[in-house]
Amino acid sequence: MSAARSDVLIIGGGIMGCASALFLHQRGQSVTLLETDLVGRQASGTNFGNVRRQGRPLYQLPLANRSIAIWRQARELLGTDIEYLQRGHMRVAYRDRPDAAERMEAYAADAAHYDLDLEMLSGNVLRDRFPWMGPDVLAASLSAQCGHANPRLTGPAFARAAVKLGAVIHENCKATTALRDGNEFHVVAADGREFRAPVLLVTAGAWAKAFVEGFGETVPLTSRGPNMCVTEPLPYAIGPSVGVSTPETFESVYFRQVGRGNLVIGGSTQNQTYPEDYRVYVKPENCIGQWQQIQRLIPAVRNLAIIRTWSGIESYLPDDQPVMGPSAGVDGLFYAFGFCGAGFQLGPGVGETMAELIATGSTDIDLSPYRIDRFAAASE
Repeated sequence: MSAARSDVLIIGGGIMGCASALFLHQRGQSVTLLETDLVGRQASGTNFGNVRRQGRPLYQLPLANRSIAIWRQARELLGTDIEYLQRGHMRVAYRDRPDAAERMEAYAADAAHYDLDLEMLSGNVLRDRFPWMGPDVLAASLSAQCGHANPRLTGPAFARAAVKLGAVIHENCKATTALRDGNEFHVVAADGREFRAPVLLVTAGAWAKAFVEGFGETVPLTSRGPNMCVTEPLPYAIGPSVGVSTPETFESVYFRQVGRGNLVIGGSTQNQTYPEDYRVYVKPENCIGQWQQIQRLIPAVRNLAIIRTWSGIESYLPDDQPVMGPSAGVDGLFYAFGFCGAGFQLGPGVGETMAELIATGSTDIDLSPYRIDRFAAASE
C-alpha cells in the first residue's frame, strides 16, 4: 500500500487541528488530517463554549485578539452558523473575597494596553444592569466585545470549510506511530494506512504525549474532565457569559444563556478521565456542588430542572499554558496542544498562527511562553 502524501500532516481533529487545516489551505498548502474519532468530538466539542479574553495572561492577549477577529467573521468564513453571540463576558468577585475585586481592577488597567476594554461595575450600577445577580456578588468586570458559541458545531464547521478548500480529513483513523524518515514524516494508522509529509503538526490534545515522547521530547501532560450541565429553558434575559473570579476551585462556576433560553453551566470540581478508553464519567456529587454554587451566583434559577449533564477529556500542563510552536529538536515538527481548559476561544487564532508559522517560517505572535523545551530541565 502506497502512502498518501501532502505538504502538511496533522494528527488531531479538534478545533486547533481543523482551524490549522483551513488556514494552511488558504496559504496554498495541501493538508491531510487524521482524527481517531470524529472531528470536534473530544475537548473541542464538550467544553463550555466561552469566547473570552479577560482573565488570560497578558502575554496571551495578542493571540486572543487575533482569534476574536476570526470569531467575529466566523459565519462568513465557515459558511454556517456556529451560534456565536457577542453578548459579552463578565467575571464577578464575591463580598467575602474583596482581594479578587482588587485583582480584577488591576488586570483591567494592565489589559487596556493590549486592546482589551474592561468595564468595572459595582454597587447600584451593577444591580441596575444585572438585577438577577446574587447578593454575595461585590463587583464585576465586563468585556462587552467577547461572547460565546456552540462548541458542538464549531470544530466540525472548521473541518467542513477546510475540506471545501481541498483538505483531506480522515475520521475514525487512529495514528499509532509517527517517525521522521529522511526528509519526511511517516505516520501509520491502526488500520494500516500510511501517510507522509515533510511537515507534521500534532494537535492531539490529551493524547499528544505519546507522539511527543516518540520524537525524544518530554511533556508532563495530564487530563481532566469538565463538569457540564444544561437546564430547561427560561425567557432570555442574561446576555453575557458569567464566571466567578476566585482562588477556590469549588466556587469557580460559570454559565451562559443560549438563544433558546437554556442555561449552560460549567466550572467547579472536575471529573476523572480515562483517556486510554476515551471515557470520562460525570460524578453526581460534582453536579450537586456545582448547582449549589450557581444558585449563589444567580438565586432565581434554584427551581430550574437540569436536563442533561456531560463531560469530556481536556489536556493540562503544570503551568496552565499550552505547548504551541516548533519542536525543540526535530525540524518540520510542530505542536499545538495542552490548552488547559481555556483553548476554545483561542482555537481559530491558534490555527491561523500555526498556518502562518508553518507556511512562512515566522509569526508576529510571541510563542516563547509556549515552548515545549520549558519542561526539559525538570525531566533531567
